[in-house]
Amino acid sequence: MYLTYFNGQWSEGNTPLFGAMDHSVWLGSSVFDGARSLRGHMADLRLHLQRVIHSAERLGLRCPLDVDQMEALVREGVAKFPADAELYIRPLVFGTDGLLIPVSEKSAFALTLFDAPMPPFTGFSACLSRLRRPDADMAPTDAKASSLYANTSKALREARERGYDNAVVCDSAGNVAEFASANLFFVTPQGTVVTPAANGTFLSGITRARVIELLAREGIAVEQRTVRPEELDTAVEIFNTGNYGKVTPCVRYEARTLPVGPVATLARDRYMAYSDSQ
Repeated sequence: MYLTYFNGQWSEGNTPLFGAMDHSVWLGSSVFDGARSLRGHMADLRLHLQRVIHSAERLGLRCPLDVDQMEALVREGVAKFPADAELYIRPLVFGTDGLLIPVSEKSAFALTLFDAPMPPFTGFSACLSRLRRPDADMAPTDAKASSLYANTSKALREARERGYDNAVVCDSAGNVAEFASANLFFVTPQGTVVTPAANGTFLSGITRARVIELLAREGIAVEQRTVRPEELDTAVEIFNTGNYGKVTPCVRYEARTLPVGPVATLARDRYMAYSDSQ
């Protein structure tokens, strides 16, 4: 089920939003964010709504609603679904007017909620992509911009053609940035939990930050630093964090099979407990 709020009303299905001359359609001026409602619990919802406002500003757009207004709409929409629903929450801001530069005052807003059951904690496979994440002086990497996802799609297509579910993508210097669609963590043979340091080439995710905090409460420090691709070849655990699956283990990296390890399991358990408390 898809439910979209646009121009003051809710509608079901894939609601039409754009005109052929809208700036976002032919020149890429759209941003979005993703949050979750899991059985009515919406962890870090306001952080996601704040980020869509920030993303819009970075592309020269202006979100027509503030955080309080968006939150009220989200809660109104969630109430239209069954109480046990697992939903994806997607606010979208897009440019409707302008030649090359979008007219910020004419930015539009839509909010879509849809059924998206949490994926099972069984894991995914991944390979190293030949593609690179752009630097901050090459693209709007400090925004959750729709235009950046062409690169994501290309990396995922390449991975799936090779028989993998996802891809590890590096930055322009050849250091690990993240998975194509989520942030990356791994555990070294010495037991250190590591995630690539935020360096402007990828979004340092809201779920990523929450997992780092929750692991710290358990006495597990996460080292944030530059990561070389070859370090993943000896990692004893690899997992990702992101809005869709929250914490998901990588159970095959290139030719190696990996376990669903204790750190990923703990991170998942603590995140879900945190979510249930919200």
